[in-house]
Amino acid sequence: MGSAGRRRTSRGAAAVEFALVMVPMLYLVFGAIGYGYMFSFRQALSQSAAEGARGAVGAYNPTDGTCAATGPYTATTCPAQAAAATAVANAVNTYGMTCGTKYLTCTIRVGATPTVTGCATGHTCISVTVTYPYRAHSLLPSLPGYGFVLPQDLTFTSVVQLT
Repeated sequence: MGSAGRRRTSRGAAAVEFALVMVPMLYLVFGAIGYGYMFSFRQALSQSAAEGARGAVGAYNPTDGTCAATGPYTATTCPAQAAAATAVANAVNTYGMTCGTKYLTCTIRVGATPTVTGCATGHTCISVTVTYPYRAHSLLPSLPGYGFVLPQDLTFTSVVQLT
């Protein structure tokens, strides 16, 4: 058998080697993209909790009635909670979410120590907690095997002391 016969048999080897290298390489590239997107969303949630707490400060009035324990938060019952929910929605609007939609839960508490965890005794605080079940509802299509590296839940809390 001459050199032409050897070339023919090795011609398919390059395609097989390419496939063996590209499959894991693409898996790593898509994993890096998915993990980076999760970090971007994580930053947006962290920012939304902080913005919610800051937004509630301007709307807080100590003469307002009792604030709701859970949403939906309306301006008629507690303007501070409604302002916080609006600020959270503005911070995550690029993801098309608001409090109570697309698995995003917001807990906005206004009050003293028993109501707001992390509030100094005798003070009034506003706490905004934003939670998203990321592993169960990833924002990107998931690839097999990536579920164990993603966090179960993304939760961020911001507390502002008013008095």
